[in-house]
Amino acid sequence: MTTLFIADLHLDDARPEITELFERYLASPEVRQAEALYILGDLVEAWVGDDDDAALPTRIADALKAVRDAGVPVYFMPGNRDFLVGADYATRAGIERLDDITVHTLYGQPTLLMHGDLLCTDDAAYQALRRQLRNPQWQAQVLGLPLPIRRGMAAKAREESRQHTGSAREAIMDVNQTAVEDAMRQAGVHHLIHGHTHRPAVHHFDIDGQPASRTVLGDWYEQGSVLKLDADGARLEGLPLR
Repeated sequence: MTTLFIADLHLDDARPEITELFERYLASPEVRQAEALYILGDLVEAWVGDDDDAALPTRIADALKAVRDAGVPVYFMPGNRDFLVGADYATRAGIERLDDITVHTLYGQPTLLMHGDLLCTDDAAYQALRRQLRNPQWQAQVLGLPLPIRRGMAAKAREESRQHTGSAREAIMDVNQTAVEDAMRQAGVHHLIHGHTHRPAVHHFDIDGQPASRTVLGDWYEQGSVLKLDADGARLEGLPLR
């Protein structure tokens, strides 16, 4: 059996074709016969709270719940766009929420799972913002606001993110290799899987004289990226987006 990993779908009403692709993929034999499905963050473009009554969150929950009802565990790790996904929505969608920085043993190999943004330590402005957004008090204050205000805040945050991405040097938005190695040492692993950077690849290097690897998931803007992992190894593949 195969374990599947996806990330950075950024599902949004502005790209209905990607939501349809996501629904078709979840209904496919590949997913319904998988050992497990992992979603490593940024499933949606923005999340304003579990009480969002828009159509898209319901469609996503229905599609994910059908996978779980078919007997396939679905693991979800929040990213920088959907860190407000809570327990209520996880129950609706039949997903198990994972902490960023989680170790699962996959086919005998302890593997560190992350969204990936924590590893981009060269982007100091982003890391400062991340610390604020992940503060439980800040989150409670935001979730206590009326839904229309939260939607306006999300739209503003998306625009600010686009401006930051457009102005920041490309190198600082990638992971820092020292941060990667430090995270893997702390977790006691030699294999890491993450998303966030939209740069699908498998990187090989040494940690303290031992071989190690880092697998990066691609996005669903250009690649429709899926990592397929089984006892024989790993394969990064892309779904046709059109």
